[in-house]
Formats: sequence, C-alpha cells, structure tokens
Amino acid sequence: MKKLIIALIAVISLTAISSCRYVNDARDTAFEEFKPSELLNKYEYFKEMSGALDKKIADIQMYDARIKNLEESYAGAARSTWARDDREAYNTIQAERIGIKASYNQLAADYNVAMAKFNFAFCNVGSLPEGAKDPLPKSYKPYIYE
Repeated sequence: MKKLIIALIAVISLTAISSCRYVNDARDTAFEEFKPSELLNKYEYFKEMSGALDKKIADIQMYDARIKNLEESYAGAARSTWARDDREAYNTIQAERIGIKASYNQLAADYNVAMAKFNFAFCNVGSLPEGAKDPLPKSYKPYIYE
C-alpha cells in the first residue's frame, strides 16, 4: 500500500511538472504573438499588402483605359486592319493586364489566408493595435478572368 501511494504521488508530481512546462510555453507563446509591438508589426504587414492590392487594382484600371482608348480609336474596324504597332501594343497591354490580375489574385489569396488565421484575429474584429489608424479590409475578392 505504501509503495502504491509513493508511485501515485510520483505520477501526480511528474504530471504536474510536465503540465507546468506546457502552461508556461502557452503563456509565453501568447505573449509573443499578442504583445503590442507584434500586433503593430502584423497590422503594418496587412497595411502593406492592402496598399499593394490597391495599387494592382489601379494598374488594372489603367490598362483597361489604355485598351478602351485603342479600341475606340479603331471603332468598328477589325483588328487585322489596325496599324501593326497598335496591334502589338494592344497584345502587350492585354498580356501585362493578365499578369497583373494573376499577381493580384495571388496576393489577395495570401492576404485572405493570413487574415483568417487566429493570431491575426485583432484585424477581423476591428480592434486596432496601438499606433494603428485605419481598419483593414477583411478580405479581397479575386479577379475573374474575362
């Protein structure tokens, strides 16, 4: 009986010691992930991604305007009748526009995945870290290829 009690105390003691390590690790991890400087770094990361996405949208709109301008200057004419340099420019603009859309889609997917992570939850609920001024979009929609 005495040996059983000693064994039981030993098991309980070892369990308590090992669980304390996990508790301490969890506490330390939570502190590292949610301390104000880390939250501000994460906010700045999202802010930079948001700015890059907004720039890509503006670039796509610029390419759309260039395409529309070329199409309007040859209104009603078949593309085969366009000047060669305008046909080449049109094809180049279209290819660059597709590349920017693909780049936008990848960045939007990265943004959306990161925003959905638990440790970025402060962005989802709208509480901003100290030093942050603007709320961030919760997600970006991908472009659908036309």
